[in-house]
Amino acid sequence: MSGANQSSASEFLLLWLSRQPEQQQQLLFMLFLSMYLATVLGNLLIILAISSDSRLHTPMYFFLSNLSFVDICFTSTTIPKMLVNHILGSQTISYPGCLTQMYFFIVFINMDNLLLAVMAYDRFVAVCHPLHYTTKMTPQLCALLVSGSWVIASLHTLLHTLLTAGLSFCADSRIPHFFCDVASLVKLACSDTHISEMMILTEGGLMTITPLLCILVSYFCITCAVLKIPSAKGKWKAFSTCGSHLAVVSLFHGTIIAVYFSPSSTHSAEKDIAAAVMYTVVTPMLNPFIYSLRNKDMKGALRKMMGRKRAST
Repeated sequence: MSGANQSSASEFLLLWLSRQPEQQQQLLFMLFLSMYLATVLGNLLIILAISSDSRLHTPMYFFLSNLSFVDICFTSTTIPKMLVNHILGSQTISYPGCLTQMYFFIVFINMDNLLLAVMAYDRFVAVCHPLHYTTKMTPQLCALLVSGSWVIASLHTLLHTLLTAGLSFCADSRIPHFFCDVASLVKLACSDTHISEMMILTEGGLMTITPLLCILVSYFCITCAVLKIPSAKGKWKAFSTCGSHLAVVSLFHGTIIAVYFSPSSTHSAEKDIAAAVMYTVVTPMLNPFIYSLRNKDMKGALRKMMGRKRAST
């Protein structure tokens, strides 16, 4: 295809919300707006509580604050554009804007994935090697794990963005979604997409499955270690520290695998969008509640922070 054909698509149409009945559009707009505000506020409170309480300056909460920051960015990549389009009565997103949204979407979803694996390793060290925890999980190692995750996520995303940017988009520019998803863009291309599809399945699959395998191995070792604890109270305490993380992992990975790694014959646009809503909106919104409601230290830090704010007003 010629270069002229590659640049023929100057914009795309995000059609999912506009395809709903008008009354349902208003309901969905209010629902997404409420969930977005809850996500930003909840994760921001987690970050502020951790930064303001010196007792929470530990590796586990350092990773949790990074996860909360990524969740805010992750949701902000897709939801505000959809809400603004609805207010303006528009369905369009520019070609550069679409690629930019896709880039940051993949970066943040991979950061979520990698940080969940890092947090699983942190729990593994805490439960299986408690006496060596402070010497193993040093601030330098924690910073290296987070910065390394950013580098890996960025390089992975750059590959898919460059491959997508090299595709030709001719006549049909309608995306039956509420954001620019790489799979949706590849389906719209009128040039050869073999390499892009192969990279999504192989390299993209590797980026999803590898952290999940690390999480599963970590929790297998944790389970074996916990079962050796003689007291029931000790077992419950060890498992309770990991329960929140496991709940988030199950919700996050379950929906992603359902969308990207299930047989194409079982796919439908509505099912894919419902699953996408789960991992792009619902999971980031629930993370602060899951981690804070089951955690005494976090609840104490939040109460302490709120008490200071009330005292200062």
